[in-house]
Amino acid sequence: MVWEQLLSLKRHGDTNKRIRKEQDETRLGFEVDYDRIVFSSEFRSLQDKTQVIPMSKTDFVHTRLTHSLEVSVVARSLGRKVGQKLLEKYPYLYSIHGYEINDFGAIVAAAALAHDIGNPPFGHSGEKAIGEFFKSGKGRIFKDFLSEKEFQDLCTFEGNANGFKILTESREGRAGGLRLSYATLGAFIKYPKESLPIKPSDHICDKKFGIFQSELTQFQDVATELGLLSRSKNNGLSYSRHPLAYLVEAADDICYTIIDFEDGINLGLIQEEYALEFLINLVRLKINKQKYASLITVQDRVSYLRALAINTLISESAGIFMDHEDAILNGNLDKALLDFSSYKAQISDIIKISVSNVYQSKEVINKELAGFRVLSYLLEVYTTAVINQINDTLTSYDNLILKSLPESVSFKPNDLYFNLMSICSYISKLSDSNAILNYRRLTGHLTM
Repeated sequence: MVWEQLLSLKRHGDTNKRIRKEQDETRLGFEVDYDRIVFSSEFRSLQDKTQVIPMSKTDFVHTRLTHSLEVSVVARSLGRKVGQKLLEKYPYLYSIHGYEINDFGAIVAAAALAHDIGNPPFGHSGEKAIGEFFKSGKGRIFKDFLSEKEFQDLCTFEGNANGFKILTESREGRAGGLRLSYATLGAFIKYPKESLPIKPSDHICDKKFGIFQSELTQFQDVATELGLLSRSKNNGLSYSRHPLAYLVEAADDICYTIIDFEDGINLGLIQEEYALEFLINLVRLKINKQKYASLITVQDRVSYLRALAINTLISESAGIFMDHEDAILNGNLDKALLDFSSYKAQISDIIKISVSNVYQSKEVINKELAGFRVLSYLLEVYTTAVINQINDTLTSYDNLILKSLPESVSFKPNDLYFNLMSICSYISKLSDSNAILNYRRLTGHLTM
């Protein structure tokens, strides 16, 4: 892979090549990507979607929106640090093509801003609820009417793949979805493969999948334009990552490691003295003892250590990226950047505490149970109406259900996969509160 191709400004539907030197410096193409994501309805819905604590009303607990904004800030810094080093290593990227340090930051920041845009309500339990409905619930009836890969898309419904769908899916009056640059789309795709075969290797790219069958054509167009390396084998479509996807992943890893831990402390799920010790182990050599001693509140102490930890990991991740840049360009880096961190042991300790005290806390488990119930019921009602429409056996209730859906939800005659994906995509875009509101409306609990 070569950087001048990986930094493509092309957008869906372009007939002429976009040249970096011809860009309007007051509104660069990569910065337009960020703006389009911010103003999208799908991004706005993240303000009411679970990050860790479902439906939390506490001021200092993160939603998907605040998490995404913080990841994008970290990603921008990472991108700029790496961009500076890359322009020093490949000066022709600036002298011939006109790329600047901030271009790298803008691409990674935009991709990071959108990294959770495809996640359903109620956190990862939302993904599991959709998948379980088709894998072992009432959605099993569709298995014999879909291809193996189509059914697998539903059984292992994946927020990453749904995110690419949201960013690129055409609808009336909006061809190409948000029409982001291909560089940003490439950086967004952490797992550039389809749902089958399931984890064909231990390579980081194969950990999950990132492309539904419905978006294969769009994805292949992006991969070809960017010059991504094909890893396809065993009848499965797979490519190497866009190099900047490693930075998006690192920014997300840094934030959820440190900030989910911070949420646990602020909620009282992790004891302050115990927690501060773990954070101090990560940044011991960088602490200003006098400043730290002057901080009075728990939040201020945690905030100070969090800022030091994030800054430390940003600098280290940029260095790790450059150390492995040749392997990345050749598609041979099979691990995440933080897997090479000198702080890996400390990071592992923090994650273990977050898993046991936060992710598996009673509050989280109980509300995830409620989320499972809500999404399973919505899927049952909407998919029943869809299958009855295809079979021409619509009831009056089914008609009302279909009419209740927004105009943006479209169906195709006799295309079961497309119609089921439309339902899943619609449900995935709901905020936590709107999912609950729909559930109450459909079960007749209008005043709850």
